[in-house]
Amino acid sequence: MTGFVSFVSSGPGDPELLTVKAVKRLEAADVVLFDDLSSGPILSHARADADLIGVGKRAGRASPKQDHVSRVLVEYAQADLKVVRLKSGDSGMFGRLEEEIIALRAAGIPFEIIPGVTSASAAAATAGIPLTRRLTARRVQFITGADVTGALPADVNIAALADPLATTVVYMGKRTFAGLVVRLIEYGMPADTPAMLAEAVSTPAERVERYTLKTLAAHLETTSSTTPALIFYGPLAEFDA
Repeated sequence: MTGFVSFVSSGPGDPELLTVKAVKRLEAADVVLFDDLSSGPILSHARADADLIGVGKRAGRASPKQDHVSRVLVEYAQADLKVVRLKSGDSGMFGRLEEEIIALRAAGIPFEIIPGVTSASAAAATAGIPLTRRLTARRVQFITGADVTGALPADVNIAALADPLATTVVYMGKRTFAGLVVRLIEYGMPADTPAMLAEAVSTPAERVERYTLKTLAAHLETTSSTTPALIFYGPLAEFDA
């Protein structure tokens, strides 16, 4: 069997943030299985005769089941094709990479993982802030704001998330952030802790807005949007150089 799978990280959306290796794998692929956020101009790097198959998952929308995606990935590789599994951001960050690796290993299919720019790094760059600062932000933590049901995970470590000396980035957290803020404040985190909402990172629709924990929670409770977003809070979410 000569089939091979490349897990290619597409970055947050701007095609100029693709790595050179990512572009090379796209140009060589027979088949590209892509996430919704990896579509558009990024796919222009694929060969004209390559099969392009959308397998993305978006909250509130009908999406392929994970076992179906894994099965299709295996079947194409078993047909001796060069397969790119194109994932948004960095493929190892909240992207269900592990489930697909398990399926490939079970089928004896070789693969590689090509890292990319995660949306947290891109959003911080757009906002003109670092993710760390000596003395006041020595730690960065990335968390998911939703479990498999879409609710705030019940086992979150609130003590760690309420650390005032950490930069915290919440992925997929717009629906649950207000509930998280209640728990953070109960644990002693000030309601006026700086917070930032970054939507559609590195795309033409990109928007970054500054809040506090309290005001961002109130904003998200009264608005409804399906735009992909990140939430930052901590000492650097409102940066004054």
